[in-house]
Amino acid sequence: MELHILEHSLKVASIAKEGIQICTHGLIKLAFLPSKTRCKFFSLTETPEDYTIIVDEEGFKELPESEHLSVADATWLALNVVSGGGSSSSSQPIGVTKIAKSVIAPLADHNISVFMLSTYQTDFILVRERDLPMAMHTLSSEFTLLRVVNGETVAANSLGVTNGFVKPKMVQRPIIHPLSSPSNMFCVTSLNPDTLPTVATLLMDVMFYSSGVKEPSMATEDSGHIRFFSFSLIEGYISLVMDEQTTRRFPNNVLFTSASGELWKMVRIGGQPLGFDECGIVAQISEPLATADIPAYYISTFKFDHALVPEENIQSVIGALRTNDSTGQ
Repeated sequence: MELHILEHSLKVASIAKEGIQICTHGLIKLAFLPSKTRCKFFSLTETPEDYTIIVDEEGFKELPESEHLSVADATWLALNVVSGGGSSSSSQPIGVTKIAKSVIAPLADHNISVFMLSTYQTDFILVRERDLPMAMHTLSSEFTLLRVVNGETVAANSLGVTNGFVKPKMVQRPIIHPLSSPSNMFCVTSLNPDTLPTVATLLMDVMFYSSGVKEPSMATEDSGHIRFFSFSLIEGYISLVMDEQTTRRFPNNVLFTSASGELWKMVRIGGQPLGFDECGIVAQISEPLATADIPAYYISTFKFDHALVPEENIQSVIGALRTNDSTGQ
């Protein structure tokens, strides 16, 4: 298989809920008017805590300086596993559990922190730019490494990491962060970019003006229901993650759905904000799921991580993760 190193230099940032109105103009431009910017990689994820932005340097210029905007202190590069060649966004999704043992675990073994973004189309593994040489060397035995330059793939150089490389011993990774599973169910979907204008006002409402609003039918639901919405526009492809109730607001036949109409349950990772320096968090979750052959999407945000697994697998997932849980929960 091929591992593509995308050409985008990415920033990871958090926008506080109370400051979202300051950034709304730039975010609308990035999401709905991509022809007005040179941005090629944009993702916005809302959680109960904040909004997480992943955006390339061109897109970052659209965001104003603000006390409500916190930026992770690093430039990130996106890696993408491609099966059988072709472009990353048009290939079939590999799934985070499919790359758990070949990508996620080796990077964790070499103390390389990753930031994950699963989309409807594919999975992006973000590594700090300074960690790229070691990441390439770590993965070079399993993958053909290619850089994307001006949209074309070319052979990637080894960047000079050749000496002093010792393959670490594989170690069991106990889960050290608290886990929780919200009550709502989620859809992972997409839409044709040509239809985006027809649902732009609805999407703007969902993204910026519906925070904390529940449908009347949900008024009696328990407090386990959380706010989570993710929109990505990456190299022309749109990905959406939203709960089942939000999906119902969209017109019929606009959103792509699988033949099974699959619903996903979430596992949230973290009791306190996770930060960016700890290694192995994604591996702690994805390796047990890979062993159990359970597919998953994985979305890292500025403060917490989120795994989405098929609804019917949630109990076995919790059981598998609890087996590795060192928190005593």
